[in-house]
Amino acid sequence: MEADRRTRLAPDERRAQLVALGVASLADRPLEALTIEYLSAQAGVSRGLLFYYFGSKQGLHREVVSTARDSMLHATEPAGHFPPLSRLHDTLTRIVQFVRDHRGTFFSLVRGAASGDREVREVVEQARAVQAERVIAVFLEMGVADSEMLRIALRAWVAFAEQTLVDSALNTEMSSEEIVSFLERSVKAVTQAVR
Repeated sequence: MEADRRTRLAPDERRAQLVALGVASLADRPLEALTIEYLSAQAGVSRGLLFYYFGSKQGLHREVVSTARDSMLHATEPAGHFPPLSRLHDTLTRIVQFVRDHRGTFFSLVRGAASGDREVREVVEQARAVQAERVIAVFLEMGVADSEMLRIALRAWVAFAEQTLVDSALNTEMSSEEIVSFLERSVKAVTQAVR
């Protein structure tokens, strides 16, 4: 890393390096503790360079959260070749694994909605919307009638699932299989309740 710090990088490479360092820092510090000062020290660059690339601490947070969101969504993208319930199971299994592998990143993402920055909250909400659409697609494919209440219920289930993941995957030794099974049962129950 020391060699990377002193190497002259193209602007896009330097910016990507700084964002990657910011995302990596979420492993051991919450988003609100990610400061310009901390990141400049980690990267071996001036504070001014971070202000040049991100404009502010909030700009840095938006970029870091956006990158973390994209990483999570990519890692948990449904496998299209599975039938609906198998696809749901596979996706939930990969979500639990992502949460366990990237504890700080996931926690910062789901708690990013509490951020004082509207744009950071929007980034987090975009991730929730994508996850909700993935779940909705499973049940529509299974023949559940599309309705406003179905969409509301499954959107609410995503928030429920996030809290379940924080409480179980991050704070207990509960097995991944047990967590996935509970999430599957709960989403089916929510869907059944709106039929």
